[in-house]
Amino acid sequence: INGEDAFVLMPTGGGKSLCYQIPSLHRPGVGIVISPLISLMKDQVDALNACGVRAAFYNSSLKSGEARQVLAMLHNQELDLLYLAPERLMNNDFVDRLTNIPIALFAIDEAHCISQWGHDFRPEYAKLDRLRRVFPDIPIIALTATAEPHTRRDILERLQLTRSRCYISSFDRPNIRYTVLEKQKPFAQLTAFLQDRQNEAGIVYCLSRKRVEKVASQLIDAGYRAASYHAGLPAGQRKKVQEDFLRDDVRIIVATVAFGMGIDKSNIRFVVHFDIPKNIESYYQETGRAGRDGMAAEALLLFGYGDIALARGLIEKTWNQEQKRIELHKLNAMVGFAETLSCRRRVLLGYFGENLAEDCGNCDICLDPPELVDVTEDARKALSCVYRVGQRFGMGHVIDVLRGSKKERLLQLRHDRLSTYGIGREKSPEFWGGLLRHLVQNRYLEQDVGNFSILKLNETAWPLLRGEQTLEMAQPRVRTVAKTRKKGQPAGDIDHDRELFEKLRIVRKKLADEAGVPPFVIFNDATLAQMAAYLPT
Repeated sequence: INGEDAFVLMPTGGGKSLCYQIPSLHRPGVGIVISPLISLMKDQVDALNACGVRAAFYNSSLKSGEARQVLAMLHNQELDLLYLAPERLMNNDFVDRLTNIPIALFAIDEAHCISQWGHDFRPEYAKLDRLRRVFPDIPIIALTATAEPHTRRDILERLQLTRSRCYISSFDRPNIRYTVLEKQKPFAQLTAFLQDRQNEAGIVYCLSRKRVEKVASQLIDAGYRAASYHAGLPAGQRKKVQEDFLRDDVRIIVATVAFGMGIDKSNIRFVVHFDIPKNIESYYQETGRAGRDGMAAEALLLFGYGDIALARGLIEKTWNQEQKRIELHKLNAMVGFAETLSCRRRVLLGYFGENLAEDCGNCDICLDPPELVDVTEDARKALSCVYRVGQRFGMGHVIDVLRGSKKERLLQLRHDRLSTYGIGREKSPEFWGGLLRHLVQNRYLEQDVGNFSILKLNETAWPLLRGEQTLEMAQPRVRTVAKTRKKGQPAGDIDHDRELFEKLRIVRKKLADEAGVPPFVIFNDATLAQMAAYLPT
């Protein structure tokens, strides 16, 4: 509002859009909003128009006549907000047009896309630094829901926002319970989780379209009101699925990451990851779509080492070595979260640079601490191997030495002659990977991300190596924790009449259908719970 640059880091549902919409209405000129989400621009503009805001979008989806109409409105200063894809600002003719009209501000949404450290790097975003050169006096506001400290610094440097005001909200979503299970019989694990959630809305994320279709089909056959959603479906079908979900006609969406961005549904009670995400940023963003009404919600992650190997293989195909290094580091952090012995919320918030004063009491680790096994001898083998290879190699090479690999590079380095060569061949690569990540998390090892993620011993490693300390690691969990909700217990935190709550939900659905709006527009679940708790006397 004062014409200063700003950087806004705010979790999903925290109100980021208002941070540029209100200043755009207050300041003279039009607010230019850069967003990578072309498919959502129309919904955003329609919602603003319904509130009396003069908004439009200008992208490749417009017909020529529609595009000319938007440009005319822009030049006639009839717009408060204009949404653009970043590619549009690479067009010199269009940029020249903007220099001739008053501009209130530039808002760069999903700003993490500008950084290679961001979980969704887009090359066209990296060119947005030209805004500062061409429009030196126009304030820029960069907004994102997911950026750890390294990504934040990169965003500020690339956009030349080093003197901007930074507004960083807490990442904590205390109403979401985090649970991680080792994937064994994944569909059986999923249906066990869903057993007492028949009337609740949720999202199940899968990494591939093929798996989306299979899981959705299995859920439908099992009697669940489910539907599939991915980018390979026709636009009309995707729109219908989205509307059915908003109106509670469909309860469960099985989707790729193509689903969820910009979905305005506050009563999503659970998010399940059928496959492990590639990074913590994606996991946080996707789980954050649950419980936006403030009521209790659950996030379940199924992870298998086969999925990790597949994700790592896809990353290895990346031709850009720097990008490959960053993505592998982020995947390792995600796996570390899945394998942690500590409070999951502590680990999650710690990744984003936020400290939690005490354990959360609302994750599987806190509610039902895992069984621990002694791994002291194996840890000493691993630390010794890191030392023997000169503290100059990453996890993959250390595991190869421990397991006695015959890889050509290992033999050329004569690492088959080391005392640690083959001393861990009886254990799987997954075990050694988990142990090495455990040693990194507990500061016995340091992983030099800036130098090919090589492993180095910390001072804390020596007492363990000398046999002066012991080390324990968790056994993988395959079933949800015992201290979950009792069957039939309401999702919310208010003690209320469940039967009455369900009757109110039926009435709400009828009213919503008659009005042609999603049910949560009539009343959200929290309001229904209060109605069912505080009865008239």
